[in-house]
Amino acid sequence: MEFLRYLFLLVVIAGSTSIGFLLSKSFSDRVKELRELANLINILQNKIKFTKVPLKEALTEISNIETNSQISKVFSKAGEKIKTEKTEIAWQEALNEERIFLNLKNEDLELIKSLGNTLGKTDIEGQMSGINQFENILNMQIKKAEEECSKNSKMYKSLGTIIGLAIVIILF
Repeated sequence: MEFLRYLFLLVVIAGSTSIGFLLSKSFSDRVKELRELANLINILQNKIKFTKVPLKEALTEISNIETNSQISKVFSKAGEKIKTEKTEIAWQEALNEERIFLNLKNEDLELIKSLGNTLGKTDIEGQMSGINQFENILNMQIKKAEEECSKNSKMYKSLGTIIGLAIVIILF
């Protein structure tokens, strides 16, 4: 019986520590997704500027790039939807469909949604200007997310373990 008691206490500590690690992982996943978005936007910019392919083809080609992130699915769905809808609406619908799978905050999603407002509305130079502005804001958002990750990630990991130990002390 004593063995089961210690096993239960060990499971409580392991469980709460795991929860802390899972919560901290969402911060690092957010940074990864924002960096991946910056990479995909850079590729989109190069495709529009240098190859001069239509936007729907550029979005489809970008979605075919092998990445393990959910953010590339936004490009894929937008590329499919742009064939039947306006660019802005296609981008917003694609983002809304994928938002539940992303580890991004609402401010990140609003920023990404604003990109759809600049795509496909002007000539190449106008789009480049809009994408450059978006990249500048995105880079600031990435720095902010990195700071939050370094600060909060450690806190959640430690807090998970401490809460587990506190529960064990109360139960023991």
